[in-house]
Amino acid sequence: MGAFTKIILVSICVAFLAAKWTAPTFDADSLRGAKVLVTGASTGIGEQLAYHYARFGAKIVITARREKVLQQVAEKCLSLGAQKAFYIAADMASESDTDRVVDFALEKLGSLDYLVLNHIGSSRFGMWDGDVEHTRWLMKVNFFSYIQMAWKALASLEQSKGSLVVVSSLLGKMSSPFVAPYTSTKSALNGFFGSLRYELAMKKSNVSISVCTLGLIDTDSAMEKVRGVTNVPAYPATDAALNIIITGATRQPELFYPWFTYFIAITKDWFPSLTDYIILNSYDYIP
Repeated sequence: MGAFTKIILVSICVAFLAAKWTAPTFDADSLRGAKVLVTGASTGIGEQLAYHYARFGAKIVITARREKVLQQVAEKCLSLGAQKAFYIAADMASESDTDRVVDFALEKLGSLDYLVLNHIGSSRFGMWDGDVEHTRWLMKVNFFSYIQMAWKALASLEQSKGSLVVVSSLLGKMSSPFVAPYTSTKSALNGFFGSLRYELAMKKSNVSISVCTLGLIDTDSAMEKVRGVTNVPAYPATDAALNIIITGATRQPELFYPWFTYFIAITKDWFPSLTDYIILNSYDYIP
C-alpha cells in the first residue's frame, strides 16, 4: 500500500471518528410520548423498531400487509411500555393504501413526530431474468410509496419539528450481483431524499431527513436468500433498529450501520478494481 493511499485511509478514519464524537447526544426521554408511524413493522427491522420505540414510551402506529401479525406486534408494544399502539394493514403497492395509512396515523395520534419508512417488497435473489414488470412493481413498493407517504406527512412533521427517517441500504450506494431490481429502488431513495433534504434546508424547514444505509442484516427474509451463497457477515436487526431510532432522534442526516459500510461506500470509487474483486469473490455462484 502506497504512502498516499495510507494517508487517505487514515484521513477517512479520522473524519469518521470526529463525526461520531461530535454527534448530538441521544436523549431517550425525548421519545417518551413521541408520535411515531413505522412501516414494514410486522417482522425484521420494522418489528424491532416498534419494540424499541415502545420501550422508550412512544405512541406508535405500525403497518404492514399481515393484519394478524401486526396485532401481535402491537400487543407486545403495549406490554413493553408504549403509551399507545395501533395497527393498520396495507399494501404499499397501492396509492390509496399509502395515503390511508398516513391518514389513519394522524387520526389516531393527532400528529406525527416521526415517520419511519422501512417497508420493502419481496424480490428474488438471483440473476435478473428480464422481468421488467416485477421491477416496476418493486419501484412502487420500495420507492414511490416512500415519496408519497413523505409528502402526505410533511405538513404534520413541519408543525411538530419532526423527523423523516428513511431506511436504505449499502446497495443503494454500490452495485452487487443478484439484486438488480432491489438495488435500483434503494439508489432511487438515496437520490430523492438526498435532494429533498437540501430543498428543505433551503426553505428553513423544521423537518429533518435521516437516510440510513444498512449492510446485511440478519432478518429471516434476508438470510433465507443469501444463506450458502455469500460469506458477507450479517448484523443484528435489533441493533440496526436502535441505531436508526437514535439517528432520527438526534436529527443526523445519515447513518451507516455497521460502521464499516461508511468506508465501503467511500472507497468503492477510489479503488474500483479492488472493490470489484471483493464483490465478485464474496459470492459462491455456479452457472
